[in-house]
Amino acid sequence: QVQLVESGGDSVQPGGSLRLSCVASGDTVTIINMAWYRQAPGKQRELVAAAISGGRMDYADAVRGRFTISRDIDKNTVDLQMNSLRPEDTAVYYCQARARLWTYWGQGTQVTVSS
Repeated sequence: QVQLVESGGDSVQPGGSLRLSCVASGDTVTIINMAWYRQAPGKQRELVAAAISGGRMDYADAVRGRFTISRDIDKNTVDLQMNSLRPEDTAVYYCQARARLWTYWGQGTQVTVSS
């Protein structure tokens, strides 16, 4: 089992920045990839950014160039630096860890972008 705990969600004005952090604990040696997803009210959960085994990073078109994902395997963390935030980035952001047989989710952290 893997446990994920996110932090860093807050309310910011458009154009602002936030940094989300996710710490994994438990059977972390089984983790292959880690990612950030988000879910806005009334919408499906969507992939924001993924840190793929081997060092590749993938981004949703809506955030490419504004968000940066970084993973520290030794510390079992994955961060999401979010710049130039827009109202449409408002959502609950979830950390995900994928192992060979299981997918794990954190409890989510709220990001609100509003003037």
